[in-house]
Amino acid sequence: MTPRISVLIPAHNEADYIESCLQAVFASDPLPAGMTAEVLVLANGCSDTTAALARRAAAPTDWELKVLVLPEGGKLGALNAGDAAARGEILVYLDADVQVSPDLIPQIAAVLDSGAPGYASGRPLVSPARSPVTRAYARFWMRLPFFSSGVPGFGIFAMNRAGRQRWGGWPDIIADDIFARLNFAPQERMRVAATYSWPMVEGFRNLVKVRRRQNAGVAEVAETYPHLMLNDDTQQVGPVRILRLLLRDPAGFLFYAAVALAVKTPLFASRSRWTRGR
Repeated sequence: MTPRISVLIPAHNEADYIESCLQAVFASDPLPAGMTAEVLVLANGCSDTTAALARRAAAPTDWELKVLVLPEGGKLGALNAGDAAARGEILVYLDADVQVSPDLIPQIAAVLDSGAPGYASGRPLVSPARSPVTRAYARFWMRLPFFSSGVPGFGIFAMNRAGRQRWGGWPDIIADDIFARLNFAPQERMRVAATYSWPMVEGFRNLVKVRRRQNAGVAEVAETYPHLMLNDDTQQVGPVRILRLLLRDPAGFLFYAAVALAVKTPLFASRSRWTRGR
């Protein structure tokens, strides 16, 4: 039976994460009736045991597992290779360090099982951080409208084939998640109730580097694909709400504001387009 769902996991030197990522995927609740799924681990430019560990994972009977070993690193190249190999009508793009809850993939599959173009993601939860700075920053960030009520799609996003046909190959851009999300109008983006666990980088310096990269990604999409910004429904946080957030969590506000201010200085600049911070 041809899989109805394809889960694509780009993985560059993810030996510390790929096993738990796959275990969570394979622990998913039963898929909607008549559906089967495949997982494609896109091991790109790895110099560790990512591919070998992925091959050892035990897939349930209604799942298939394939490991594609790609000699060149790069997430966008891995996504293009994965799209070429995927057979499903529903495409789920999953970062290797994300843990999905058992009901997330079935819920995504259910809402995207339609002929109309659609995009979906779940309800993100930030993984517990070791750094007190990251814990405070994340606590404040999770109260912002983009996180609490939007469909951001960082860590995992999905679409059906009708939606994926809106562009050809993945362009060489910083923010593939933002690019994908903005190819869909707000009414085409669906947030399911199921959760996933997403790790935030540890420490002030890494938060600044990643925040700078995120800002650059947004700016790149706006400059290169200005028409996509018509689909941006990000809510602006007004002064009244900022004041309420400040009074509710002064420490979180302090660290969030400090990171935002530091992003504008060259002290924490990185030459890399990809900043992981772990």
